[in-house]
Amino acid sequence: MISVEHLSKIYGSTQAISDVTFNVEPGEILGFLGPNGAGKTTTMRILAGYLPASSGTARIAGFDVHENSLLVRQRIGYLPETPPLYPEMTVEGFLYFVARIKGVRAGDRTSKVAAAIERCNLQDKRHVIIRKLSKGYRQRVGIAQAIVHDPPAIILDEPTVGLDPRQIIEVRNLIKSLAGSHTIILSTHILPEVSMTCSRVAIINRGRVVATDTPENLMTQLTKGSGYEIEIEGEAALAKQVLQNVPGVSLVESIPAVGMHTHSAFRENRAYLRVISQLGTEPGGDIATALIRRGFGLHEMRRVSATLEDVFLQLTTEEKNLETETETAEANEGEAA
Repeated sequence: MISVEHLSKIYGSTQAISDVTFNVEPGEILGFLGPNGAGKTTTMRILAGYLPASSGTARIAGFDVHENSLLVRQRIGYLPETPPLYPEMTVEGFLYFVARIKGVRAGDRTSKVAAAIERCNLQDKRHVIIRKLSKGYRQRVGIAQAIVHDPPAIILDEPTVGLDPRQIIEVRNLIKSLAGSHTIILSTHILPEVSMTCSRVAIINRGRVVATDTPENLMTQLTKGSGYEIEIEGEAALAKQVLQNVPGVSLVESIPAVGMHTHSAFRENRAYLRVISQLGTEPGGDIATALIRRGFGLHEMRRVSATLEDVFLQLTTEEKNLETETETAEANEGEAA
């Protein structure tokens, strides 16, 4: 449904995005995840026909967004960071206006507007002037205008910005209800939005897509594995040596007491360790046995699993470190010359 190949955008001397490539299958929700300034909004604007790309191609429903811009716009619903609203209009009047300019047939407008109002829970606000709405309700109206013409593809750029917790849950449920009959790109920097809503994730950092997969696969493939957080009584350095020799253990590191996922009070005579296991292994029993045999007091041992946040931090940190190393090498070469 949505195909992006080698997309790049340059503003003057600034490379906003570079060689961005990903696909979104029909009926899928893709989370487009990245830190602020990573290139999410630039990519979304190109897909929506708002900006031209410097190079590369993007197709929606088989139509090139540059060569067939009007046909693409008829087949997408777009919610930019700031909802495109007319504050002097009522909610219902605005949605009728949007339905008309998006080419909804006159006989279908009433049903389409009613469906959008119901989906976004705006029944009580349909006759209210938009400028009198709270920020949260304005966001809902923005989503309603994106879906009022029932497009096959929907692009949502930070759709839960400004919403309270209850409204966020409602919007998440709304987005999930649109899957299957609509193909959705959800652009965000909020990790829970992706893990709770999306079937697949594309992570962008510094203008480049650094990973694309399901959240589960990313957490399995791109982290060092699941592990354990351990509170022991004894010398941390000796405990590390003991645990490094346990089969299935790939890494042992000290962690501050405040980093423990526990409510136990910190005690000066105790050490706090994180043990990372190799993929496909379950060394928990052997870890406990090894510590007890060597005389360590084992006070707590908790299983911890990798999260999408771990994956995100790992990918963005590695990308940053790689660029730093490259810049340093180039500077050294320049000095040598």
